[in-house]
Formats: sequence, C-alpha cells, structure tokens
Amino acid sequence: MTKNDIATSLSKMLSSKKEADAAVNKVFEDISNALKNGEKVVVTGFGSFNMFETRTKNGRNPKTGEKLLIAPMKKIRFKQSKDFFE
Repeated sequence: MTKNDIATSLSKMLSSKKEADAAVNKVFEDISNALKNGEKVVVTGFGSFNMFETRTKNGRNPKTGEKLLIAPMKKIRFKQSKDFFE
C-alpha cells in the first residue's frame, strides 16, 4: 500500500481526492517533524515510531581492505502494537 492508496481510500470519506492528498501529506509531515525533534510517535492499535542514533562502528573498505570508522547515524525504529495481529 502506498501513500496514494491511502489518499484514495480516504477520498471516499472526504469531499475530494485533493483534500484527501493534503490530509495524508499533513499527517506524514507531522510524524516526520515529531521524529526529527526526538519525540516518540504512538499510533494506538498500530504501533510506535522513535528515532535513535547508532554508535560509531569499525568497518573496512571491501575494495582496499583499509580499516575505517563508520560514523553514527540517526535511524527510525518501529515497534508494532500488541493488538496489531489480533
């Protein structure tokens, strides 16, 4: 399912597809902004999203074999609700 599919489904309840697209985009924009600000996003009955930062890791260049450090990165973790598959 894509964002467009969600908007199409929502447009059946709203007056237009354009209004549904705007609503879906606003929801995802708000979720993104909350995660960027370090907030946890909880969708009751579905799951929760939170941002975390990985640690610095040792790695190596596969072409030359040279050892290097992999910088920390920000990632998003999703944990499904216990009610999700009931």
